[in-house]
Amino acid sequence: MDEETGASDLQEGINDASAEIITAPAFGQLESGQGMPTSPVAPVCPAMPELSVPFGDRQAVLAQRLADLVHEALVTEATLTPKPGLVDARNNGSHKDMTLATFLASADALRPLMPAFVKAGMETAGEPASVALQPLRSHGLICEEVMNEATGGINTHKGGIFAFGLLLGAAGRSLGRGEGLSVSGLCGEAAQMARGLVKCELANRVKTANTAGEYIYRRYGLTGARGEAESGFELVRLYALPAYLASSEAGHDTEAALLAALLELLIRNRDTNLVARGGMEGLFYVREKAQQLKRLGGVFAPDFHARLMAMDDAFIQRNLSPGGSADLLGVTQFLAQINAMEPVGGAMAS
Repeated sequence: MDEETGASDLQEGINDASAEIITAPAFGQLESGQGMPTSPVAPVCPAMPELSVPFGDRQAVLAQRLADLVHEALVTEATLTPKPGLVDARNNGSHKDMTLATFLASADALRPLMPAFVKAGMETAGEPASVALQPLRSHGLICEEVMNEATGGINTHKGGIFAFGLLLGAAGRSLGRGEGLSVSGLCGEAAQMARGLVKCELANRVKTANTAGEYIYRRYGLTGARGEAESGFELVRLYALPAYLASSEAGHDTEAALLAALLELLIRNRDTNLVARGGMEGLFYVREKAQQLKRLGGVFAPDFHARLMAMDDAFIQRNLSPGGSADLLGVTQFLAQINAMEPVGGAMAS
């Protein structure tokens, strides 16, 4: 399910085991008054859009490299096991309509479309950030159509398309200005492009909420994926990525580093997916269990995986799925790779 769910259907969404990313914003949900389309206007598998700025071989290689990093992040997040309440190699989490194969098919289908976000960012490199958002959202609609085609209409990566579309667009804008790529630079640029989304799409809506995301915002004040984008992915920058890097520096492999990052997200993320399924009680339950596991040593505890699997079973029993944190975990993996290439960022842009 996605944020097109009406407020009257919210309870059904809470009880529906397929409610992954229920509050993820669609790239096409910008108000029609802002000149954005409200439905896809391009074929499912379009050619890369023609741009008004030169896009040479080097830029194409960089765009594809970034797209490959996104694909790697999507696949790595999906296969990471165990992830409490989420689809992984152990089970389908709190979901009845999706499997690990569904996520991998979606990631593979989206892979060839990711470079176009970079291209669109390059085209608007000299324009205000508010202008840059429009072409990204148009291409995001196409990506959502491709995802639905690959999965039979199952929403696997709507939140990922939103987050990575912004970050890849930010990368394109940075490269178009001849700048290097860095975590702070990409997140700052993404925040500029996302500025005003909460006000426009949540706060300024009429009091009668028409979507689950609006309903949750009005009842609990939770801003979800929009708020995280506006913050420049603050939860990732300040908590998840540092946990990932600390675990890596301590000698752990990528799997353990990502699980350390996931634990931080479960503790700190006010995940609207959890609220949609279990109310604030569900959110607090997940936070408490994650805090307990961290106090026991987190990934450094000898029985960490056993405790994480027990948490997985408990979340499934309560039909809880931290889909918002899963999206941010993918972002963490992507930004960790950007962080690793920061010393040569300027060379990349030359």
